[in-house]
Amino acid sequence: MSKMIRCLVVDDEPLAAGLIKQHIAHFPQLELVGTCWNPMEAFEILKQEAIDLLFLDIQMPLLNGLEFAKSLKNPPAIIFVTAYRDYAVESYELEVVDYLLKPVTFDRFFKSVNKFLARKEDAGPESIETVSATDEDSFIFVNSNRKYIKVSFDEVLYIESLKDYVRIHTKDQNIVTKDKISLFEKRLPVNFLRIHRSFIVNTDKVSAFTNNDVEIGVKEIPIGISYKKTVFAFFEKLF
Repeated sequence: MSKMIRCLVVDDEPLAAGLIKQHIAHFPQLELVGTCWNPMEAFEILKQEAIDLLFLDIQMPLLNGLEFAKSLKNPPAIIFVTAYRDYAVESYELEVVDYLLKPVTFDRFFKSVNKFLARKEDAGPESIETVSATDEDSFIFVNSNRKYIKVSFDEVLYIESLKDYVRIHTKDQNIVTKDKISLFEKRLPVNFLRIHRSFIVNTDKVSAFTNNDVEIGVKEIPIGISYKKTVFAFFEKLF
């Protein structure tokens, strides 16, 4: 059995800390030693416990996460978890493992922990036991109505832009999440194709296409003028 990775969560936001705890609970290799609401509590635990991986918020009262990390003589590996992009450059100067933006999706968390494992000198064959790389690429979690919903890529028919939101169309339901379609597109596997400024389709679900639209079942989705060359080139490879 591989050595347990002992983790400590430091965050003054209960919801954010709770989400990281839920993510940790999916992996037998990750052992949650404790949750602290401020760096002073974390400092006391670090004096008494061997911690391998620290999930550390930045904006906290009394002492922020960056200052706390700099103060540690022999710090564990650190993954910053914050709602602010502004600290990214400074955090990487500390050679931290990763920098996660809240709310932290499960797929992004997975990649971050795998990055930590890859950096371990004695990593060898060690890897996350619960989810293989193939499994991890098969779904994402999206934030909708204050809960995180698991969306399997093979169930998605197409994705529609609603300005600052996207609507994910599946056979059984539609899920709306706050995200711009251009950013959401980057989280999708290669079988998803942008065919319009407002639409991305799962090409595995396409039943027919014309010069003007793509058909998924009875739904006709328009092909944008500026996307036609890319769309036709993609489908020509399948002939």
